[in-house]
Amino acid sequence: MTTTTHTLSVLVENKPGVLTRVAGLFARRGFNIESLAVGPTEHPEVSRITILVRVEGTILEQVTKQLNKLVNVLKIVELEEKQAVQRELLLVKVRADETNRRDVLQVVELFKAKVADVGPEAVTVELTGRPDKLEAMLKMLEPYGIREMVQSGMVALGRGSRSMTQAALRSVDRSA
Repeated sequence: MTTTTHTLSVLVENKPGVLTRVAGLFARRGFNIESLAVGPTEHPEVSRITILVRVEGTILEQVTKQLNKLVNVLKIVELEEKQAVQRELLLVKVRADETNRRDVLQVVELFKAKVADVGPEAVTVELTGRPDKLEAMLKMLEPYGIREMVQSGMVALGRGSRSMTQAALRSVDRSA
């Protein structure tokens, strides 16, 4: 079987220890989480965990079933790439002195990125987008000297008007 990357959107109760239990489930199975992002939703009592994991489809099904058994998990959806809006954030500090600053800023403009900070020897750039866009800009900036960088985990929402959170809250209300 071939392994592929899967994006899971997991709605959980916003309570201490929930992230530890979810991540622990992957660790116990020996799966490396490629990307992990956690944040609040439009409802303060619910958080969304977006997980990118590279596994076989049948194994993913087993993990999803085990996640569903966790008490604080409200809903899990696998977001297919074409049915979701997916974004990451990149902050990268690039060597940029008077000899190459203009060239670095041209790359920034080409990718519609933002200059977040400017110093005498470096520029910090902010870019939001799909992973391939972030990689492309990094390749273009690499020759100038990347001093430091950080990339967020993937965040994703399904396309269209349906709300995963609303559906999860309705099913919790019915079971209460």
